[in-house]
Order: sequence, then C-alpha cells, then structure tokens
Amino acid sequence: MKESSAARELRIRNQWERDHTFQHSISNREGKETFVFYEGPPTANGLPHAGHALGRTIKDFVARYKIMSGYQVLRKAGWDTHGLPVELEVEKQLNIRGKEQIEEYGVENFIAKCKESVFTYENEWKQFTDALGYWIDMENPYVTLNNAYIESVWHILSDIHKKDYLYQGHRVVPYCPHCETSLSSHEVAQGYKDVTDLSATAKFQIKGKDNEYLLGWTTTPWTLPANVALAVNPEMEYMRVQQGNEIYIAAKSLVQNVMKEDYNVLEIIKGQDLIGLSYHPPFNFITVSNGYVVIGADFVTDTSGTGIVHVAPAMKLLLQ
Repeated sequence: MKESSAARELRIRNQWERDHTFQHSISNREGKETFVFYEGPPTANGLPHAGHALGRTIKDFVARYKIMSGYQVLRKAGWDTHGLPVELEVEKQLNIRGKEQIEEYGVENFIAKCKESVFTYENEWKQFTDALGYWIDMENPYVTLNNAYIESVWHILSDIHKKDYLYQGHRVVPYCPHCETSLSSHEVAQGYKDVTDLSATAKFQIKGKDNEYLLGWTTTPWTLPANVALAVNPEMEYMRVQQGNEIYIAAKSLVQNVMKEDYNVLEIIKGQDLIGLSYHPPFNFITVSNGYVVIGADFVTDTSGTGIVHVAPAMKLLLQ
C-alpha cells in the first residue's frame, strides 16, 4: 500500500520484461483466431510527444481487450520513412531550401541523407514505448523505405486496379508552392502558427471627382488588376476626410488608423449613401462591361482594413 505509483509501474514493467509476458501472450494462444495490428507508423526523425502517448494508449486498450477475449494478438511496429517531414528536416540540416537547391545538391545524395536521418531518434522512441507499457514488436518492424514494403503497396494497388476499385476523381487539397506538392491534413498541421497577414490599401478615384478617392482594402493585392467592384456595409458609418489636396472615404471607426497623420473631417455618411458610386479602375489595361461600382454587402465589417472591400470575382477568368 505504501508503494508509489511510479515504483509500482516500474516494478510491473520489469516483471513483464523478466517473464517475457508480451511474448507469452502470443505463444500461449497458438492456434486461436488471430487479431493482427499494424501500427500506423511514426517518423523516427522527430521526438515523441503527448499526442503519441494518447494515441498509443488507446491502441493498447483495443489490443489488450482482444487478448483477454482469447485472440492471438499479433502487433507489429513500423517506421514511416517517407514524406515532407523527413525532407524538410534534411533541408534544415543541409541549410538548403526548395527543389532547385535539392537538385543542385544532387537528388540521389539528398535521398541518401533522408535515409540516414529517419532513425535519428529510434532509441528515444523505444524508451518512450517501454515507459508507456505499450506492447508492440519493435524488433521486427516494417519500414516504408524497404523495397519489399514498397513493392507490397504497389502490388495491392495493382490488384485493386484490376478489380476496378480505383477511380479518378477531383477534390480540393492544400498545396505548398514551396514544396511543389499537395499536402495531407497531417502535414498541414505540422508547425502551424499564426502569422501577420499582409494587406494593401488602394486608392480608387471616384468618377467626376479629380481628387476624391475611395480607400479599398485587400489581403490579396495581386488580385487588384481583376477588381470589378468595391463593397461597403450599408449600415456602417463612413467618413469623408481631407488630407493635403485629396479627399478620402473610409469607415468612420477606422479613419484614424488608416490616415495616421493630420486630416480634416468633411462629412459623415452612411454606407447606403455610397452604393452606386462609380469609380475608375485601378489599372487601365483591363476593363469589364459591367463593373467599377460600389455595392452593398453585409459581410463588410469595421474590425480591420478600411471598411471598403476590394472585390475581384474576375480573377479566375484572368488566370484562365
């Protein structure tokens, strides 16, 4: 009763190791119906973390339940040695970045470095596995870089194809322009962080007014050539202000942030009063037959920007 939980845990783990309990749980059920578990393999060039501990504990629950139900439970560990996590780690080690620099270094040389790096933390993973009390055969793992494994995957795909189970379709996936490849949700989640989004405020000259501008805001300034409209919130208040010889219009609550320097307030108006105003496009090499007008939109807010949103639904047509 006085034994601490840590001491009890260590005692039981040592007993399992001394008595080969995991191995006997398999051999004692020879001839019984099998339940085979292949672990979704981790990548050994990164250290284990709390998420791995949770996932492995849940997996262990299922396998132990099957053992207690009388099955011969075969558990096989594996190592994931492919994918962007491995390649990005090696890029850091070599102080290179991107496809061109990899090709300059040599693709075969880069692959060799990737193979060297994938087992960097293998011992730490084994210690982590033992500390969890997680039963798995780590002495004979499957390794995704082995030709036998690769050929087995191609064989399975070939068999599925012959049975007409494969089909071609379309889906939207995240894409990395730096790596020039699509990304899995797992890869997108790695290293995710909040960043400050770049934005631009552009001047849109009101037709018939030589020195008066609507200040349109966008987080995608490269779409400005495709501008066809500016959106305002009909219920919001906007302000006409003068700075120097020019007059600008922006949301009342944002004017101070946008203008920064001294300005004179000329008028406060509702967004509804701006709807229908025509303006000159920001670039004269693209024109549309029906556009360059202020429209009302309830999605426009005064939490950021200018309260006037640049709209470019024609961008898709330009890219085509």
